[in-house]
Amino acid sequence: MATRKGVRWIARRASPVVLLVAAAGGGPQAAQAQQQEMAAEASAQTMMEVLLEDVREVKQKLLGLVEAMPAESYDWRPGEGVRSVGEVFRHVTADNYLIPAFTGVAVPEGVAIQADDYATVQAFESEGTGKEGMAEALEESFGHLEAAMEAAGAQDLDRTVRFFGQERSARSLWVLTTTHLHEHLGQAIAYARSNGVVPPWSQ
Repeated sequence: MATRKGVRWIARRASPVVLLVAAAGGGPQAAQAQQQEMAAEASAQTMMEVLLEDVREVKQKLLGLVEAMPAESYDWRPGEGVRSVGEVFRHVTADNYLIPAFTGVAVPEGVAIQADDYATVQAFESEGTGKEGMAEALEESFGHLEAAMEAAGAQDLDRTVRFFGQERSARSLWVLTTTHLHEHLGQAIAYARSNGVVPPWSQ
């Protein structure tokens, strides 16, 4: 049982959340545990909000390049065995579905991609690599990715997921999602410049 001195110390040191839960009968320890849980949730939301802001910026830039690149350049590639312009955009589209799938987010009906069968990803990437319909397909995939990231809560971020046979946290996978997009945005910018196309945001 807490002494009067102890109660006064708690009142001085504890946050309003701690005092509220303690007053409800949970005690200081339960209150502090709840406060930590709330802090973790807020931290997770902040992290995902930052990543989402970044993802949305990359989306707008990629969509700008999709429109700016002329249709005849979509088959251009810098060398043998390297993805073409259209294949880069299609690869991003595929991975916007694939990476969330490793965290347990279902791929939309009609998108033939399975996280446990990479051949389905390769087949998806090889289809529709021309300019027609590319912007719409890419934007839809970003819509799926953003919804998946918005739905991720603190309790999901630290759980272990398997990614191509390796165990890692869901948190690291969402970070990977963002860095992956930047990797291919840089690639698409280089492709555009090589074809005499100035990125729209640089004009």
